Amino acid sequence: MPTFTTTGDVDPFLHVSMKRGEKIYCESDAMVMMEANLELKGKMQGGLISSLMRRMANGESFFQQHIEAVNGDGDCLLSPVLPGAMQVVDIGPRQYILNDGAFVAATAGVEMKTRMQNLGNALFAQSGGFFVMESSGSGQMVVSGFGSMFELEVAPGKDVIIDNSHVVCWDHTLHYEISVTTGSTGGGVGGFLGNIVNSVTSGEGIVLRFKGSGKVYICSRNRDAFVEWMQKVAGGRSGR
Repeated sequence: MPTFTTTGDVDPFLHVSMKRGEKIYCESDAMVMMEANLELKGKMQGGLISSLMRRMANGESFFQQHIEAVNGDGDCLLSPVLPGAMQVVDIGPRQYILNDGAFVAATAGVEMKTRMQNLGNALFAQSGGFFVMESSGSGQMVVSGFGSMFELEVAPGKDVIIDNSHVVCWDHTLHYEISVTTGSTGGGVGGFLGNIVNSVTSGEGIVLRFKGSGKVYICSRNRDAFVEWMQKVAGGRSGR
């Protein structure tokens, strides 16, 4: 099986070592360097329908890069779009659901499937709506997060609430609910409208509540907040 190794302390590369005949696939434009024994092709992973649903669910590229060691052993370097850490996760008995933009690469035995969320989660989802991406098969998968990465263990009876923008991926056995607030509004406005008001005033945004037993990988930076800050800075400079 291909060997995934992260190399570098800040904004690391993903180093992939492959034996002749081995294959991986990765997100579009992830390949930085590869040795001549390797061959790169753009393909629709899982066919047309799967590619369309993956695009809808996680905003991933329609075409992905497939790298195969055709002429002998070889190495390549991959890099995600956003700066930050990467995590190699084992796929098999444990499968994962991915947040938007988290996927980097996987061995050929891992498949990314699209499945439906329940109605309540779909209505609150920032993108993807009724569909989310979930791994299947066996092998290894690499995910990325904006900033540093942290592995969190959720235990029965100890629910965890995490800002959606900081969630990278989570164990598929965990029960999760998406909402716009972590608690009661406390004022005279209740229900759905009250949750929205409280979310805006507290700055919480969309959160995920996890129950059960399993792993959640979270990242230190909020991509959406960073983009918003950059737009404000750019707007302020253009107004001078």
